[in-house]
Amino acid sequence: MKGILFYEHGGPEVLRYEDLPEPEAGEDEVVIRIKAVGMNYNDIWARKGLPGIKVILPHIPGTDATGEVVQIGRRVSTVKVGDRVAVHPILSCRNCSYCASGREYFCKNTLVWGFQTGPLVGGYVQYAKLAESNVFPIPDNISFEDAASLTACLGTSWHMLVTRAKIQPGETVLIWGATSGIGITAIQIAKLFNARIIAVAGSDEKLEAAKRLGADELINYNTENVFRTVRRLTDKRGVDVVFEHTGVDTWNTSIQCMAYGARLVTCGNTTGYNAKLDLRVLFWKQLSLLGCHSMSKYEVMEGWKFVKTGRIKALVDQIMPLDEASEAHRRFEEGQKVGKLVLTPW
Repeated sequence: MKGILFYEHGGPEVLRYEDLPEPEAGEDEVVIRIKAVGMNYNDIWARKGLPGIKVILPHIPGTDATGEVVQIGRRVSTVKVGDRVAVHPILSCRNCSYCASGREYFCKNTLVWGFQTGPLVGGYVQYAKLAESNVFPIPDNISFEDAASLTACLGTSWHMLVTRAKIQPGETVLIWGATSGIGITAIQIAKLFNARIIAVAGSDEKLEAAKRLGADELINYNTENVFRTVRRLTDKRGVDVVFEHTGVDTWNTSIQCMAYGARLVTCGNTTGYNAKLDLRVLFWKQLSLLGCHSMSKYEVMEGWKFVKTGRIKALVDQIMPLDEASEAHRRFEEGQKVGKLVLTPW
């Protein structure tokens, strides 16, 4: 089979399109013929290398894969050959108290498939094998490409807004990076709760896409002062929930935009992690700062109920062949895409 891998960290040029051995299913595993893989920041970070995160080399990136089951192990009972499935990329021991309680993201053995796994374990391939518990069915009314654009993003956004922030009907939510992978799903999840959504992005084109997804108010951070605009839109009250994932560049503004008793939930630090906080603001306004890393399979399945009914939709910017992964990585890092980039290996 063909696949994308890299032997050293670096820019997009380190990605290689090479022949690889086809996987064989173990007794509790399935082999998937990969039809599509959505790109996310894990792919970029794995390729570049992150301090404190070990990436096993040679490495195959890709966490957001979908495909068709072509082989099953003898102990597999919930999946059959021919099933259309997506990958749940959180690998865990499945035996500890955290896994038993549906919080596998706290398992000490947790790994993100395609990011921390290896060597040569990830989604940028034509065939991949996973444990039976790490795949789930996708509805017939969605394409493999659209499904690949939703997998990890939908679960993460659900964990952030529903589980951690406990979003309530009628609240006002500020969403940064409105047409990023998790921004797309965050808007639609917030809309399920009849929230008022203030979407922030860097171009009018992106904001128009956010409006089509359900955003109520739009802010272009390149032409408007986000804090002042939020103050105006909320009659100086501020927002109830901040959906933060960009990091240090937006942190201070996020804190400023919070109403008394508001919650900020964050899952990322794309622009840097060394943010500062005036503790007086934290305790005086009784703010809640909530961290989020990953998601449970239960949360993924809860979100996918709304994909099946059409209330959560994909937003794909471009579909590219897998052998053009280097160019796809360059486009991803330029930040001009509106929606997800998806790679197809066939």
